[in-house]
Amino acid sequence: MIGVALVLALIVMTGPTLLAQERCGGVDTAIIACDQDGTGGIEETGIWGVLILAINILTGLVAVAALGGIVYGSILYTSAGGNAEQTKKAMGIITNVVIGIIAYGLMYVGLNFLVPGGVFN
Repeated sequence: MIGVALVLALIVMTGPTLLAQERCGGVDTAIIACDQDGTGGIEETGIWGVLILAINILTGLVAVAALGGIVYGSILYTSAGGNAEQTKKAMGIITNVVIGIIAYGLMYVGLNFLVPGGVFN
């Protein structure tokens, strides 16, 4: 509660400049910054910058989730101790994680193929 009050007091004291420190697509933003300046084609708009940012964040989250799934499956497999049910569950988790990584990779390549010039260039 005290932390929220301190943050609100800081915002009130510093004014709107604290919130509008970044620019994306020629617009002042609070936390999102991108290289687009708002002039030119679709690649220079703020929506494009936010799309690229969202896809990059999603890629990082998929990588973290995949790593977590592999670690969890590996721990299950290592601690199975001859339990066939637990071994089967662990192998299923690892297989599903690998299938998910391949599916995400195909989606990433498909986006670059479908969008003229590629999404991430």
